[in-house]
Amino acid sequence: MEYYLQILLGLIVLIGVVVPMSTDIKAIRIKNIVAAIIVMVLFGFILLNDYVAGFFEIISAGVAKLSSATADGTSFVFGSLFEQHPYAFALNVLPLIIVMSTLSALLWHWRILPMVIKALSYVCEKLFNLGGPISFGAAANVFVGQVEAPLFVKPYLSKMSKKELLILMTAGMATVSGSVMIALAGVLENQFVGINIVQHFLTASILSIPGAIMYAEIMYPSNEITHHIEDAKEEKIYAGSMDAITKGTKDGLNIAVNVAAILISILALVSIVDGALDLLISGMSLQKILGYIFAPICWLLGVPWSEAPSAAELLGLKLATNEFVAYIQLGGLEPEFFSDRTKVILLYALCGFANFSSVGILISGIGAMAPERTGDLIDVSVKALVGATLASCLTGLVAGLFV
Repeated sequence: MEYYLQILLGLIVLIGVVVPMSTDIKAIRIKNIVAAIIVMVLFGFILLNDYVAGFFEIISAGVAKLSSATADGTSFVFGSLFEQHPYAFALNVLPLIIVMSTLSALLWHWRILPMVIKALSYVCEKLFNLGGPISFGAAANVFVGQVEAPLFVKPYLSKMSKKELLILMTAGMATVSGSVMIALAGVLENQFVGINIVQHFLTASILSIPGAIMYAEIMYPSNEITHHIEDAKEEKIYAGSMDAITKGTKDGLNIAVNVAAILISILALVSIVDGALDLLISGMSLQKILGYIFAPICWLLGVPWSEAPSAAELLGLKLATNEFVAYIQLGGLEPEFFSDRTKVILLYALCGFANFSSVGILISGIGAMAPERTGDLIDVSVKALVGATLASCLTGLVAGLFV
């Protein structure tokens, strides 16, 4: 009973904390907030139920085969280097990002991904009274990256309202792409033995979409709706299957290189900051400072207070750096360091691109597609970062109910 009172308080605080950021508090629609919470809990119940475990087992088997196939390609290119270091991040995780990006592009060209995304966007349209383009763009973030998703609704970006741009940015930072999702699953194998990690990652991204929409609705309530996506011809992304493979590989390479570069620079900077802090105060580090700040938030998510400071360090590290750094830290801990429920809550709460560098990536990425909206993107960027961070946290709170 105490646990449920804890997360009920957490739910109230996580929603109430953004109300002062609203452009029009009186225009906030309570029914949309209630609808989002109900949808998140309902989706959590369905997707984390034993009855759908068989479906995710099929996906996991596919992921295992994908990893094996990627290893074959990596082994051919790097030869004995891969055989000597099969678990090295650069040789194990980064190639998987490239392959997954290629596969996603191919599934998009074959119209398989669009059908799934349209089904999710239809739910968003009906439940939250959103237009087709923004529903489609938000739902696409479950499978593709935060910059790739807006590309699919590029013709509508110039016409979208500020609230719709906020939803697009918030949804982009509250989820992780399919390619990164699969790569991260390998990083966490040590922590979740016998558990379908892909199921949790996919569920986390799906749950985050209504959460992201809810926070955007609270911070920027508006009735402006862009026309339905059927009103205009969708932009053709790929000329053919080979073009999809080529562009998907190129995009995957860019993502992989960016991930590697940012990990090198961020981890080096964190080490420098930790060294400076230790000189000022013995034993002090960036993680400890972040732990003090985010500990109450972790407790509100349902994490026991004894584990909250350590969990908070990971949550703060993700915001300051990125989700890869936080997940690598989590994966490197002893499996008994956190309780099972805390590990699942953290898996969900860390699942998202919400960090300071992502704000710049989104502004420049979407701004390149619609230069006239750059000013509006900058205006809503802080709200998007806050909303995305809290949406991921909220998915952690919901996931804790079903552990």
